[in-house]
Amino acid sequence: MAVNRVPLIAGNWKMNLDHLQAIAFVQKLAWSLADAKHASADAEVAVFPPFTDLRSVQTLVAADSLPIAYGAQDLSAHDSGAYTGEVSGAFLAQLDCAYVIIGHSERRTLHGETDADVNAKVLAAQRHGLVPVLCVGETAEDLEQHGASAVPVAQLRAALEGVDAAKEIVVAYEPVWAIGSGQAATPEQAEQVAAALRGVLAELLGDDAAARTRILYGGSVKAANIAAFMREPNVDGALVGGASLDIDEFSAIVRFKKHIGA
Repeated sequence: MAVNRVPLIAGNWKMNLDHLQAIAFVQKLAWSLADAKHASADAEVAVFPPFTDLRSVQTLVAADSLPIAYGAQDLSAHDSGAYTGEVSGAFLAQLDCAYVIIGHSERRTLHGETDADVNAKVLAAQRHGLVPVLCVGETAEDLEQHGASAVPVAQLRAALEGVDAAKEIVVAYEPVWAIGSGQAATPEQAEQVAAALRGVLAELLGDDAAARTRILYGGSVKAANIAAFMREPNVDGALVGGASLDIDEFSAIVRFKKHIGA
């Protein structure tokens, strides 16, 4: 089924930039994209600041009608209650967040999040009208033991249990061995896994959902390699880490179409 999926270029700031720095960054990003005559039809741009920055980003984006979406880096599986330190999807919805990252490899590794935890958070996001950016990926050991796509496919199956197929989700394939290493997967590797993930989406959510769902690649993405990934038919954008903190680099990634034909 032929569907025109608008690419999504998402910048995960991780634990960087306070709220004042966030305001300056988003302003400069908007100016950079405007100067480059970036067309919003070419790609949707989203940033994922720390929780403490979200209100400032919301105010700026709304006041200046900036063509930049934003979301949170995580959310609680719970809607409210005695959960010290957690942030509810209801709170994020009140800040007009469009997206929320769920299941990032750092959450799985550093905070021990399980597939069940990830599934609960995906359901929480859907309850509050947020689009989950659902991260799946394998370590180098997983790749050696199980081969390409086995672990990401299993993670996706677990995360989709009970989800509403009519609601939008985004899937991000982030090979753990590539994140922050400077050594990205090859476009062919990313395409192989993305195609397998789309097959799971078709099986569990139906062909229509699979056709419209955007699948991103994340892991040492930069301006020099984004065009190669975007040539692959099942790769619909990128979840960018370190490079998203560099205005010029991130803007160049957003403008990947200038390099597609090069």
